[in-house]
Amino acid sequence: MGYVWIAMNTIPTIFNENIFPYTSVGGKERLAFSGISAVVLNRPPLARKSFFQEIEKVGFDNVISIESNSPRYNIEELSSRFPFVRFILPGKTLNLGEQINLAALEVQSELFFVLRSDMKIIAGGTARRMAERLIVNLEELKNKEESVKPVLKSKRLCTVPVLMNSNYEVFPSIVVPLTQRRKIHPAFLPSHLEGELSLYPFDGAGIYEKERFIKIGGYDISLNNTHWQLMDFGFRAYLWGEEIALSLQTKLSYDGELPVETITIDEDYRKFYLKNLAPIFNANKVCSDKDSPDDKSHGYAYLPLYRFLSFLHNSGEGAFSAWKEFNANKKWIDENKFNFKCDARDVVKKWEKQ
Repeated sequence: MGYVWIAMNTIPTIFNENIFPYTSVGGKERLAFSGISAVVLNRPPLARKSFFQEIEKVGFDNVISIESNSPRYNIEELSSRFPFVRFILPGKTLNLGEQINLAALEVQSELFFVLRSDMKIIAGGTARRMAERLIVNLEELKNKEESVKPVLKSKRLCTVPVLMNSNYEVFPSIVVPLTQRRKIHPAFLPSHLEGELSLYPFDGAGIYEKERFIKIGGYDISLNNTHWQLMDFGFRAYLWGEEIALSLQTKLSYDGELPVETITIDEDYRKFYLKNLAPIFNANKVCSDKDSPDDKSHGYAYLPLYRFLSFLHNSGEGAFSAWKEFNANKKWIDENKFNFKCDARDVVKKWEKQ
């Protein structure tokens, strides 16, 4: 068993800043060396043995299974039957982003495939074949301990699969940002073109590259509304120069009902707005900060103070609490300003060009 505790803050500034206590059981064996592991997010109905038997056939390196904090089945028995599965038992109920971030810390492969326990992999081939389709090139690095060490370079931050319902019918899961009355909202379209862009992975399902995922900070676990957590992850990915795109060759089907995202304007939306839509990117200006990188010519992002009046008017909060929230997000943007490669307008334009 393993146990971890890391202190918590309001807005994460580094990937593992907000990790909480959890216990890990099993996972001592490795199935393969394909370069990709599976991450299972559990959701009823749970047919545990048959699910892991199917996963075993695909040949993932390892399997990370994020459990509830009080599972109603024998974890030790499952661990004995499936020694390649590492069962993670958190000390509290986790939101979607917390589950995926936690799994990314446990995964040792370069790529990890996030799927739900009520999903089936119905196309895609073996894990090795999935990884091979995502590799741009294979480098060989020599070091003192190993004569040759393979390094995988993935095409993108996240590759999303084709999603189907229980009748194997494709349903709209490609997310496109649309602008209406100066507001951005998502539209969901059927998948039809290889490599077409999606704003975020629907239901969190997709093949992530671990290094890139950690570099952009993973999911913001301070957001509890799943929709805004996904929107925040997707926008940040594109704002920071990453990409999320479709693979027609990988297909998943749901056994049960399709998930429904709840879109409500709440405090999570306000944070999403301040972190992603409000910042302005200066592409042609040089920052004179002492902590700026040597090459300042690529520009940087900032949250202008004049945005506060509009934010105050629409937030429904008092001036003091609105300023506190505005200032906290402004500080986060200042700390990450050189990670930005564009602003929200440029992100939306990517779909206009498709």
